[in-house]
Amino acid sequence: MAGGAITSPSQGRDAMPLGPREPRAWIDPILALCAIALGGCSLVVIGGLPRDHSQMLHQAAYLGVGVILMIVAVIGAGHAISGTNSTRSITFGGFSFQASEFGKVLLIVFLAGFVVDSSRKTSGRELVARVMLLALVPTMLVIAEPDLGSSLVYVAVAITILYIAGAAWQHLAALAVLGVAAFVVVVAVLPALGVHALNTEVSRITAFLHPSANPRSASWQQHQSTIAIGAGQKLGRGAATSQTSLGLVDEPTTDFVFASIGERFGFVGAAFVLSLYALIIWRTLRIIAAAKNLFGALIAAGVVAMLLFQVFVNVGVAVGILPVTGITLPLVSYGGSSVLTTFLALGLLQSIHVQARVAAALKGRVLSI
Repeated sequence: MAGGAITSPSQGRDAMPLGPREPRAWIDPILALCAIALGGCSLVVIGGLPRDHSQMLHQAAYLGVGVILMIVAVIGAGHAISGTNSTRSITFGGFSFQASEFGKVLLIVFLAGFVVDSSRKTSGRELVARVMLLALVPTMLVIAEPDLGSSLVYVAVAITILYIAGAAWQHLAALAVLGVAAFVVVVAVLPALGVHALNTEVSRITAFLHPSANPRSASWQQHQSTIAIGAGQKLGRGAATSQTSLGLVDEPTTDFVFASIGERFGFVGAAFVLSLYALIIWRTLRIIAAAKNLFGALIAAGVVAMLLFQVFVNVGVAVGILPVTGITLPLVSYGGSSVLTTFLALGLLQSIHVQARVAAALKGRVLSI
C-alpha cells in the first residue's frame, strides 16, 4: 500500500507509455460539464448585479485558468501523483490569493498519502490519532487568521478520509464528542473567562443563536438573505431585484451568492444550481467506488467532503439554518482562490477516473487473452 500513488497502468507492466493499441479513457464528461455550467452560473449572477464589472472579468479569467488547471491536473497528476480584520490572502498583480483555499487540496493529498503509508504499520486508534493531529496543525493556523469556515472544511476532510479508510465508528464517535466539547469551550467557556479566541466568528455564532437580541448585528445580513430568497418565489424577480442589488444583503457575490441566485432566478434557478452540485457529488462517489487503489479513493473522498461541506454550509447560511462562517459556494462565489482550488480538485478526480477506466480496460484485455 505504500506505493499507492496514481501511476500509468503501463508502468506496472513494462514502464512504457500507452501505445496506439492500448485502451484509452476520456475524462468524465458529466463532471466536467457540471463544473463549467456552475462557472457559467457564476458569471450570470455576478454580471447581473449593479457592481463593478471588473469582478465579472476577473471571475471569467479565474474560470478560464481553472479549466486549464483542471486539464493540467489530469495530465500531470494522472501519471505522477505520489468581513473581518484577519489577513487571509496574498495580493499579486491586482489578484488576491487565499492560502487556506489551496491548503484544502494539499491537505487532502497529504492525508491520503499518510494513511496509505501508515495503515499497515499502526493500529486503528493510533492511525486516527495521528491523522487528526496532522490535520489540526494547518487547522489551527487557519483558525488563527481567523478563518473559521476553512478550518471546518479541513476537519470535515480529515474525518471523511478516516471513514473511507475504515476507521472504527467508536473512534469517529469519540472525535465527534471531542469536537463538540471544543466548540463549547471556544464559544461559551473562553468568552466567559474573558478570552476571545475567534472574536468576529464567535459574535456571528451568538448572533445566530439569539437573533432577536440585536437585529442590526451580525444576524442582519442573514435576515436580509432569507427575505431575498423568499422574494424570488418560483421563477425569480429577474433584473428587478432589490435585496441583493441595493446592498441590503452583504457580500451578494461571495458568502451570500445563493441569495442572489434565489432572488433573481427563484426556486427554479436555485434548484438548477443545486442539481449541478448533486450531479458532481454523484460522479465523485462513483469515482471513489471505481478508484484502482486506496490512495485514489481517499483523494476522491477528501474532494467530495470539501465540496459537499462547502455547499451545505453556504446554502445553509443563506437560508438561515446555520450561522455565518464565511464559506464560499464552489465555482459560483466570486474569488480566484476558491475557483482555482475547486478546479484543481476536480482535475484530481478526473485523473483518478481516467486511471480507473484504463486499468479496467487493461484488466479486461488480459482476461480475454
